[in-house]
Amino acid sequence: MEQFTHFDENGASRMVDVSQKPVSHRTAIAEALVFLQPETIQKIQNREFAKGDVLEVARLAGIMASKRTAELIPLCHTLPLESTKVDIRVAGQTQIRIEATVGTTARTGVEMEALTAASVAALTIYDMCKSVDRGITIDTIRLLEKRGGVRGDYRRDDQS
Repeated sequence: MEQFTHFDENGASRMVDVSQKPVSHRTAIAEALVFLQPETIQKIQNREFAKGDVLEVARLAGIMASKRTAELIPLCHTLPLESTKVDIRVAGQTQIRIEATVGTTARTGVEMEALTAASVAALTIYDMCKSVDRGITIDTIRLLEKRGGVRGDYRRDDQS
């Protein structure tokens, strides 16, 4: 196993020095699943929430969150994001699937930005629907794919 890069030889936290890494185009795709009661899904689809269109508010929250990742996650680099796309769809009677795709041209990747976008979109759905569904579950927040960088591309084999 590789050595952890966010700690120095004395165990102190540090931000990784990426200054010697080449600039390249990088993308990452992450997902989150939200499980709700069928009645809640119907209310979402029928836009019956007083707070607004749940899926559109969640999409906007995810996009906004991707741009603030370095403020939320210690030791993340501030990146000039070139694109963030958050797709949200009902994936069955009790499930909403969120897929966040983030891109940049930089010295380090955007996996954390994609994961943050998917997570915050899921939390927004929770927040907007909690008054009618106390059993909401956010599950399976994970990186699906990344492209670019020194270590090359990665694609999760167990995508469902």
